[in-house]
Amino acid sequence: MADRGGAVLRSLRLWLVPRCGMEPRSVAALAVVLAVAGGLALHHFWTGRPQPVRVPALTSGPAGTAPSPEHGPAPAPATARRTVVVDVAGKVRDPGVHRLPQGSRVTDALEAAGGALRGADTRPLNLARVLNDGEQILVGAPAAGAGGAALPGAVPGGHAAGGTAPAGPVSLNTATAEQLDALPGVGPVLARHIIDFRTRTGGFRSVAQLREVNGIGDRRFSDLKDLVTP
Repeated sequence: MADRGGAVLRSLRLWLVPRCGMEPRSVAALAVVLAVAGGLALHHFWTGRPQPVRVPALTSGPAGTAPSPEHGPAPAPATARRTVVVDVAGKVRDPGVHRLPQGSRVTDALEAAGGALRGADTRPLNLARVLNDGEQILVGAPAAGAGGAALPGAVPGGHAAGGTAPAGPVSLNTATAEQLDALPGVGPVLARHIIDFRTRTGGFRSVAQLREVNGIGDRRFSDLKDLVTP
C-alpha cells in the first residue's frame, strides 16, 4: 500500500513539475490535502448512509387483553349504595333496627324482620309504600279509632310520628295530607289521591265516595269507612 502511494506521488511530481512549474514540496503538500479531503468525503458518505430501523417488540398482557399504559388514570371508587334505616316493631319474628337499600318498601322491611307472627293483622299497613329513613313500622297495632292505643311515637300505618294516631274520625274535606297519611293503609300517594279527588269534585258529600278514589278498593274502604267523615 505504501509503494502504491509512493508511486502515485512520483507520478504527480512528474506530471505537475514540468507542466505547472511546481516544486516537489508543493506537490507533496497538495497530495496530502487531496488525501485528507478524500478521507473526509469517504467518512461523510459512510456516516450518512441509510440505517435500518428496528421495530420494538410489542409487549402484551395476558391472552385476550390489550396492553395498558404504565401510568393510567386511577379507577373511580365505586359509589356506596345508599341505605335506609328503619325500626320494625310489634308482632314480627325479629323486631329491631334493619338496614335496607334505598327504595325498599314496607313489605321488604317485614321480610327483613322475619315476617309477621301468626295472627298479626297487617291490613293497617300499606305494604307497597316506599320506606323513609328513620321511620318505625309497627306491626299488629290496633287501628286508629278501633278502641286501642298505638305505641308512643308510632303510627300503625308505618310512619314515624311525633304523637299518636288521631283518636276520632278524620274529615275527608278538611284533613291535611299528614292526617290522611296516618290512617291505616293510607300512604303519601293515596293521601294525595284523596286530596286531588276532593279538589276536583268540590269535596266529599258522603263517605261512600271514597270508592271513587284511585287506589281504594272494597277492602280498604271497609277499613276506612268507620274512621272518616265527609
